[in-house]
Parts: sequence; C-alpha cells; structure tokens
Amino acid sequence: MMARRGGKRIRMNDPPPEYEEHGELLNESTSDGDSPMKRMTRLRARGGVRDKPPIIDDDEDDFWAPVARKRKQQGQRKPPGERRERAERPRKEHIEKEQERVDMERDVTTDENSLYFIVRHSKSAIASIVDDWIEKYKQNRDSALIALMQFFINASGCKGKISEDMPHPMEHTAVIRKMTEEFDEESGEYPLIMPGQQWKKFKMNFCDFVQTLVKQCQYSIIYDQFLMDNVISLLTGLSDSQVRAFRHTATLAAMKLMTALVDVALLVSNNFENAAKQYEAERVKSRDRRASDRLESLMTKRAELEENMDEIKNMLTYMFKSVFVHRYRDTLPDIRAICMAEIGVWMENYPQNFLDDSYLKYIGWTLHDKVGEVRLRCLQALLPLYDKEELKGKLELFTSKFKDRIVAMTLDKEFEVAVHAVKLVISILKIHPDILADKDCEIVYELVYSSHRGVAQAAAEFLNVRLFHLTADMEETKTRRGKIRLPNTPLIRDLVQFFIESELHEHGAYLVDSFIDNNAMVKDWECMTDLLLEEPGFNEEVLDNKQESTLIEIMVSSVKQSATGEAPVGRASNRKITLSSKELKAIQDEKVRLTEHFIITLPPLLEKYQADSEKLANLLAIPQYFELDIYTTNRQESNLQALLDKMSYIMSVHTDREVLETCAKTLEYLCSEGSATYTRCDVARSNIIDNAVNKYKDAIDDWRNLIAGEEQPNEDEIYNVTISLKVISILYASHNLNPWNLFESLFQDVEECQSKKNLPTRALPNEALVYCIEACYFSISWGLYYVENQCESSNIAMVSSELRGNFVKYMAACFELTRDGPTEQIQESAYQSICDLLIVFSDQLSKNENEHIRALEYKSTLDEQLILNNFVQHYVFTIKQEVVQDETRIEELHKKRNFLASFCKLIVYNIIPTKSAAGIFKHYVKCYNEYGDIIKATLGKAREINKINFALTLLLSLIAMFKELQQQFENDIMFKNAHDFSDLKELAKRFALTFGFDAIKNREPVIALHRAGILFAVGDVPEDPVAPPTRLLFLEVLNEFNNKLLKQDKKVILNFLDRRISPGMPSSRAEEWQPLVLYRNSLLHGETDQAPVTKRAYARKRREHDDEDDEEEYEEDLKFEGLNLNNNNDA
Repeated sequence: MMARRGGKRIRMNDPPPEYEEHGELLNESTSDGDSPMKRMTRLRARGGVRDKPPIIDDDEDDFWAPVARKRKQQGQRKPPGERRERAERPRKEHIEKEQERVDMERDVTTDENSLYFIVRHSKSAIASIVDDWIEKYKQNRDSALIALMQFFINASGCKGKISEDMPHPMEHTAVIRKMTEEFDEESGEYPLIMPGQQWKKFKMNFCDFVQTLVKQCQYSIIYDQFLMDNVISLLTGLSDSQVRAFRHTATLAAMKLMTALVDVALLVSNNFENAAKQYEAERVKSRDRRASDRLESLMTKRAELEENMDEIKNMLTYMFKSVFVHRYRDTLPDIRAICMAEIGVWMENYPQNFLDDSYLKYIGWTLHDKVGEVRLRCLQALLPLYDKEELKGKLELFTSKFKDRIVAMTLDKEFEVAVHAVKLVISILKIHPDILADKDCEIVYELVYSSHRGVAQAAAEFLNVRLFHLTADMEETKTRRGKIRLPNTPLIRDLVQFFIESELHEHGAYLVDSFIDNNAMVKDWECMTDLLLEEPGFNEEVLDNKQESTLIEIMVSSVKQSATGEAPVGRASNRKITLSSKELKAIQDEKVRLTEHFIITLPPLLEKYQADSEKLANLLAIPQYFELDIYTTNRQESNLQALLDKMSYIMSVHTDREVLETCAKTLEYLCSEGSATYTRCDVARSNIIDNAVNKYKDAIDDWRNLIAGEEQPNEDEIYNVTISLKVISILYASHNLNPWNLFESLFQDVEECQSKKNLPTRALPNEALVYCIEACYFSISWGLYYVENQCESSNIAMVSSELRGNFVKYMAACFELTRDGPTEQIQESAYQSICDLLIVFSDQLSKNENEHIRALEYKSTLDEQLILNNFVQHYVFTIKQEVVQDETRIEELHKKRNFLASFCKLIVYNIIPTKSAAGIFKHYVKCYNEYGDIIKATLGKAREINKINFALTLLLSLIAMFKELQQQFENDIMFKNAHDFSDLKELAKRFALTFGFDAIKNREPVIALHRAGILFAVGDVPEDPVAPPTRLLFLEVLNEFNNKLLKQDKKVILNFLDRRISPGMPSSRAEEWQPLVLYRNSLLHGETDQAPVTKRAYARKRREHDDEDDEEEYEEDLKFEGLNLNNNNDA
C-alpha cells in the first residue's frame, strides 16, 4: 500500500482524502486546473504559469496531504506588480516581427511532414508510420524526439512550434510554458473532443500510435534512457497543465503509454520465467552433461531481463504516482474516465503487479463519482476481473469493502450504469456467494419490474443464477394419474411465488418480458397447463386460487409477447423498430407452437375456470394470438367448435365487463374475413348476437309494459334490462349489430332521459342509460363504416339520409345530457361520444367523392363548443377535496386525462377553433404535474395551425385569469403582491417560451399579442382623469413577452401604446402607474437600433401605424377573432 505523511497507511475502507476534508471537492484537480465555472484561457494561463517544472519528482506524498493546505500553498503567488511586469506586452516596434514568427510557427499543423499531419491524414498503417519515425530516431534522436514532442503538442490543439535550435531540448518546463502562452483556447475545442468521424478516427490513431511506438521499441530503444525519460517527462508535465487540452491529451497518452508498457512488462516477465527455468534445468544437470557456456549465457540473459523488468516497473510506478494519482480525480470527467478504463486493463493484463488493494482502492473510491460515464468505466474495469476464477482471492477484501456501494449502483439513475452494476453483482454472486445478504439480493430482485428493459433483463439473469435454475438434487414429481411432471415445474412454482410476494400484480407482463430471452421456463406452456389441469400427486403441493390466477396471468403474458414480439407498453426497449426476417420467422414459429398447444388445452381450461371471472378474462385472450389456419391443417375443427360453444356459454351467463369485452374481441379475431375458420365462427357469432338481442328485447319490452301500466319494476327486472344492455353495448363495440335494427329502441331511452319525460323512478337505471348512449354511438359509427365501405351505390342516398337523421338527433341529445345530465356517468358518456363523433364526422368527409357522404360532415356551433369547454372546466380542472385510496385517485386522474385529451384532439385536428383552448391553456402551470404533457402538446399543434390565432388564444387565457384574480382583491397593490399574480406572470413566461428562439418567424403573432394586450390593459378608463386604467397592471403580465419582440418592433409597439395612453398622463410616479413605466422602459430598450436586414422582406406587410383608420381596422379584426377587448365581459 502507498504511504502518506507520518507513515500512516491508507486502508481500503478509508475514503479518499478529498472525501475526508472537502466532500464537495470530490473531483477537484490537484493542479491549478480549470474550475467547473471558469475555463482557463491563454491569458489566464500566461499569468499563472508555474516557475517550477510541473514534473513531479518528490511530491508523491503531497497527494495525501490535506487539500486545504495544498490550496494554501498554491495561493502564495507573486505580488500583482510582478505579474504585470512579467506579462508586459512587447514594444510596438517588435509587434510586426513577432506576429510574423507566430504566423510561421502556427502553420506547423499543416506541415505534411509532421507526425500530427501524417497520423491524422495518412492512410498508411500506424505500424509503418512508427517504423519510419524509428528510422529517423536511429539517425538523429534529438530531431526525432522534437518531432515526437511536437506531435503531442499539436494533438492537443496547440499550433505552437518547438524550435529545433533549442539549446536543451530536454528542458520540458520551458517548452510547456512557451506552448501554454501561445495556446489559443478561446474556442474551447481541441482534437480529442471535436465532433465528427475524422476526429474520432484521429483519436483512435493517436492511441494506436502511442501503443505501437512502445511495442516497436520494446527490445532496445525504450531502455536507452533517452526516449522514455523525455516522453514521460513531457507527458507528466503536460498532464499537470492548467490548460485543459494539454491535460486531457497528455493524460490519454500517458495512460496508453502505461498500458503498452504493461504489455511489455508481461512479455519480459514471461521471458524471465522461461530463462530462469532453462537456467535451473541446465544447472541441475551432472557436471559431464552441463554446458558451461550455455549456463553462462542463460545467466546473462536472466540478469538482462531482470534489469529490463526493473526499469519498466520503475517507469510504471513513476507514471502512476506522477499522472494517475493526480488525474483520477481531475475536474474533467473525460480524464477521470480514461484513468478508470486504463487501470482496469492493467489489472486484467498484469494482475500480479496491479491487482492489489493499493490500486483497487482508486476504483472503489471513484464508484462514487458524480458523472455516470466515470462510474460506468469503473464497473467495466471490474467486470473482467470478477469473471476470472483465479483472481477471486485478490478481490475478496475489495468486495467486502465496496459491496454495498456496488449493490446501491444497481439503482443508478443512468440505466447503462445500473445494467453493469447488476452484471457485477451477478459476478460477485458467482465467486463470493456468501458475501451478499438477503437485503442486497432483494434490491436486485425488484429490478425485474424496472421500466428499462436492459436493467430488468440483467436483474432476471441475477434471479436465474440465484433462484431459477435446475439443480441435480431436484426430486422428480408425478401427478395423481402418474404422469411425470416436466423439469421446469419447480421453477415455475417458484416464479409464481416470487410474483405473489412482489405484490405487483399488475406487472405480470413486465416480469415475463424480463425472463423471456434468458429463461425457457416462461415459454414452457405445456408445463404451465399441466400444473393447472392435472390433479396434484402424492406429497405434491396444491396450487391455491391466488397461485392459479398468477400462473394464468404469467402464461397469457408469455403467449402475447411470444406471438407479437412486442415488449410491454411503457418499457423502454433497445430493440429495433423493424424486425429482421430471422426475428419475424422466430416469432411466427412461436405463434405456430403456442397455437398447436392451446388449441387442445384451452377448452378444458375454460371448462375448469368458467365460474372465475379473473381467470376467464385472461384465458379468453389467448385465441387472439392463434395462427387460425392450424385449425384446418391439423384437423382440429372439433376443438374450434368446443371453443365457440364455451364462448357462447360465457357470453350468455357472465356479467363481468372485462370477461365480456375480451370474449367479444376474441370472437372478432376468430371471425377475421379470409381465414379458414370464418364460416364456422360467423355462424357462432350470429347465434351469440341473436341470443343477446332477444334477451334485450324481452327485457326492454317487459320494462316498458310495466312503466306503461304505471307499475314499479322489481330488482330482477332492473337487473335484466341493465345486463342485456351491457352485453349489447359490449358486442356493438366489436361487431356490427345494425342489421338487427336496434337504434330506434336504444335511442328512445336516451331521448326520454334527455327530455325528462319520465320521473326518475320510472326512467331506466343510470347504468343502463350509459349503455344505451354507448350502443347508439357504436350504431352510428358502424353506420358510417357501412356507407363508406359496403353500401351499394343504389342505396347510398337513402342509407346516408337515415344515418344523417339519426346522427343529428343523437348529437343534440348528447349535448343536452352533457350540459344537464342526471348523473356524472351519463354526462361523461355523452361527452366522450360527442368528442369521438366530431372527429369521425369532421371535414375529412368533405373530401369524399360521393356527395351523399360529403353531406354527412358535421360542424359544431359556438354553443355546443361552450358546453364541451364547461364540461372540461368542471370535471377535469375542479379539485375535489376527498380522502381516497391511491389506486382510486390514479384511476380518477386517468379518466380526467382522457377527457382532456378528447377535447384537445378537437383543437389539434382543427375541428373547433383554437380560441376554444383558452380555458385549457390557463391551467398549464397550475396543473402541470397532472396534465402538463397534454397541454404542452396541444400548444405546439395549435401554433402550427395559425400562429396569430395561437398568440391571441394565449392572451385570452391570461386575460381570463387576470379578470378572475382581479375580482378577488380590493386594489391593485394587494393584487400585485399576491401569490396568484406571481403565478399569472409565471404562466405568461411559460407561454413566451412556446414561441421559440426564431423571432423573425414569430414576428407577426408577437406583435398581435402585444397590441391586443395593450388594448385590454388601457381600455377600461375610469371617470377620474388622473386615475390609471383599472386593468393597467396587466402590462406587467404582457411585459413577459417583450423579449420576443425584435428591436425595431419595440418602437412600433411603443408608438401604439403612446397613442392609447399618453406618456405624460401620470401626474405623479404613483405606485399604480408603475406597470406602465416598467412596460415603456422595456420597450425603450433598442428602439433606436437599426432594423436588421433580412432576406424575407417584412416591409410588404407593414402598415403606416399612424393611420387611425388602420387602428380601427385592427380592432375590428380582434373582435372578429373573439377578442372584444373593450368589453368587460369578453373573456
């Protein structure tokens, strides 16, 4: 281990020095390096160049000294006067001469003979470039060394030139100081961080050059005590530079140099061991068989190799202490990442020297780095070490000390880091299985439900290693009838229990997705169905109800993903959007395999669980993923009939909505036109619909007869009519029931509810009315589908006319129910139907070739739009103070989001005018957490439709809020200081951001917004001639948009303002006049600036703003847009 002052040794569990004394300075560079807030430029560096060489000789112990004291030492600078004297500018007569020299030297990067140019542009192999340099080195090592030094300087982005006539080229301090003074770092870019493929290639060539240089020189030149001494000295000095480019480039070169030296050391070490073995074998021979000259040559070779080994180790030790221990905590994350990546290579390639706790501690400390890329490099460095069984003894202490941190990193916010952390925990589990506690494992267990697919799959792999794998000691079990259970049976039992104990029962699809690519058990459907259908044998545990439901959920999720190849909704996937032909074939093969299995096993499963709604809802979804042709190719028509019979029975007896919906959707899939099963399934569908329609007609006739006879229906009659309508509504969603002519009967009850003809006690139950509204909606939707796709041309006029009549009267009833329905459920259903039908019957129909279909287009009136807006304001944005469970609250929020999205779609598709969104936009900040994404998307789409209308709609939102708030306060002083007014300004600021950064494109809408805002602010003039307008405070809100005005437009707006309210009006600088003062001052900024010349001439749209007639025309335009700003009741 490395010692520090006082002889105290650093232990593995000690934090690094900066953790102890300056926790916030974790990544502080030990040099005067650039701070995170202030970049070191050439001028700053010129005043701060060190007088001492930056090459570290005796300061390895300084690393362990307290940071505070080091900073104090660094702070002892020369007096300001001396610095000024040193940095004094050259005299005037020498400026031209000096400039010529600089220009000449800066052409060095374009010198085709320089190493930098050759490495960057040459297409030759790096090995040949190195060979050429070695030849030059053998001829003149001084000039070759200067060329190599120049290469490192140029690779840093510096254009300075090292002159060949330097008396002592080995004085690297002077070279570094001179290059620092000439470095132009103002651009902040240098080759290692430059974007683009050519610079990426240069970085690779740079690293290859350094490593190839050492490799080609490993037998002689690196031991000549000239090349390596100078290169190491230069790189060490540059790595401690204040200039980031020098520090970054030199650290990369030094680390790659060490990696190459490690390879050389490994080779020398192996040669030394071989020579020692040969020497020992020769020495033990008898005297007469021993060759004395061979023994002597082996001894000489061994001594030479030992000397070389010592020299390489000295180089490595010096560079580690002089570069690595300072740069592994540099302020630049890229430098820290380089250090961590390379130390991992050293440990993997040369473990006998580097795989030691004194080196491992640096990786352990850096696991706490604030930058994800650096943490990732640490984990990538450790992973290969844990994969080698022979190294586990050397890693035991490190693992025990840093295990907790590694486990915690599985929850890292950077997903790539989390994935590697889980992989590392798996490696730890394999070589040190006892070191992980149960609480550590539980942290990883939960990650199978992560939203990131890579993390979840890595966690699943951990579970495979720890729990879900077959072992030799697993006992063979049999069913009651003697059938041997399949091998995966115990694993599936464990998986079911794991899922239950996770208490995340809505995430079965996530669990399956985590295991589907790395454990075959989740696709072992035969094993699963055996567990469900076969009676348990002797001493075999029986699956309880919860376990059966869980197993079915897992099985169905597995079937769905295997047949579609799609990951669950909400899980980020790294998978390509378009699947390859190989992947598509694999998915098709899985689809065939699951079809062949479940064709036989599904009917008995439905038979067994026909009374359990939860299990049925899952099992009935399985046929939606069948390859239907298998029924005929495998002669399985009997099983198809058995399935259809079961579905018919379920539709007739079950009342659970999820079961009925799943059954109807499955029936729709089985009746796919063109499939081999269509005829048989279509007959079954007709029978199911006939049965449902007859039940409905019987129930509704009984109900109406009772009402006509003024009798009160009993519970059974209420139940019958409600359930029959429920089945009709659900079937209507997936199948066209219009041939059964149900619309008039269904709409009769809707119309009676809307017109309130019956007393509440005699009307249909509210739930049944909701089903009537839904069924009528589907009837109209199917009617339009029939007219557009299936209706014969001879009948289209009559059918369209009938559809139009039904549609108009249904919409009128729904608008009335939305405004004044008896219950929330009825209002919600009516509102949802209106929103959907407005989109279906929108102006898209006007593009149809048939005039009768074009006549079906529906345009809503202003009153109807107001009904929809009021519904949204009341049901979506009203906050109810109720104490409810989290699950109920989430469901309620989801429903509200759907209502809001339905309304916003009408705006996005331009079905209702943009200004209707004003009531929505005003909640953007207040309800950002709940609806921010929906409103933000609507803002963006509304801007694309018409920018001026969009700007005026934003203004309407602000005016509406302003008026609401103004009514709550007695005077403007209280209003201005209120928290709500700050929220209003924040809303205006958010609105201003929606215009983006292109002021030219948004010029007209921003001007329109300001002019309309001024008209509103100064429009309500009080009787007192001295008093300010009552809405003058609105100018402070409008002020948030000033930064979106072009400078020349500010003068236009200022003139417009001055004509509306004279700047001389305020007789005093009273508080109530301050909004006007602030707004004018903001506009005055830049009013005298020259208007920028743009390619797009705006002059053709400009008007003479002094003309009063134009002003009146502008105000009329605003009124036309719905912005009558001088009326108090406008918004």
